[in-house]
Amino acid sequence: MLKKAFLIVVFLLVQFTTVFAQNREPVLRVDVPLDSIRLSDPFILADQKTGTYYMTGTGGLIWKSNDLKKWTGPQKVVRTDPASWMGNNPMIWAAELHPYRGNYYYFATFTNRAVKIDTVGKNIIERRACHVLVSDNAAGPYVPMKDPIYLPASKPTLDGTLWVDTDGKPYMVYCYEWLQNGNGTIEKIELKPDLSGSIGEGKLLFRASESPWSRQNEEGKIGPNKVTDGPYLFRTGSGRLGMIWTSWIDDVYTQGVAYSTSGTLDGPWVHEKTPITPPNHGHGMLFQTLTGNWLMAVHSHKNQNGRYVRIPRLFEVDFSGDRLVVGKPFIP
Repeated sequence: MLKKAFLIVVFLLVQFTTVFAQNREPVLRVDVPLDSIRLSDPFILADQKTGTYYMTGTGGLIWKSNDLKKWTGPQKVVRTDPASWMGNNPMIWAAELHPYRGNYYYFATFTNRAVKIDTVGKNIIERRACHVLVSDNAAGPYVPMKDPIYLPASKPTLDGTLWVDTDGKPYMVYCYEWLQNGNGTIEKIELKPDLSGSIGEGKLLFRASESPWSRQNEEGKIGPNKVTDGPYLFRTGSGRLGMIWTSWIDDVYTQGVAYSTSGTLDGPWVHEKTPITPPNHGHGMLFQTLTGNWLMAVHSHKNQNGRYVRIPRLFEVDFSGDRLVVGKPFIP
């Protein structure tokens, strides 16, 4: 547990470093190899309209590439409202880019560190929530829409993603954080047709403890892990609805997959018994390249010259059949 606690502290330090970097104007770099970029929670949009790959993630910045090999960036693309609940210069985590009905939408987790919403044990919980911004251009800028909030102010939520279910309605699928509820969940909430706000209340899809592969050692007792992180939805070639999501096996960041037996977000969700990625890889998403191949983007981490860094990685994937199969690493 001491080792895992240390890793959590290091994770928070990485996030704090990220927000400080957000407050500065980034230095534009060109022809940067993917494995030279330091980025948590990478998300890649292959935009057919512009013939360009756009990569974002934690930090609220965008990188651009024509071939996945060499990247230009980072560039600021987010314009938040300082008069909103986010305050000045909110932390931005786990951003995603989604084209939808003629616009581009920026799903991200925003944290206002100046506002405390709860204290659970020794954990002081800051105002943190999923939110959606919009642009008519994949490269941004992304700006707020109508609704001031999407999820309750009293709940720390994170890692929101977009899914249009079989009822034709758009939903945000997100994590309700374990720091408050003690057993992290993945939930859904319906979005307005133009994604400008939410409708109704969130609904539970599953809890972290339901996974057979995510485990933790707490005071010598091995049991279910508490963490839910990074959900991303997909449908296999056979029509099966799947979700990749990330947790921990003791102190190792790891990704697994669950499938909905009903084919809808409502589940029930059945988890595969073993992880689908190698140890130290997680927060994945799937994208189709401009040439038609499917890849998974994840991050791994390492200690580089005494500094903890996260690095985007790509894997070949095949989900043309009944299940997602992760193949070998893809080197652009």
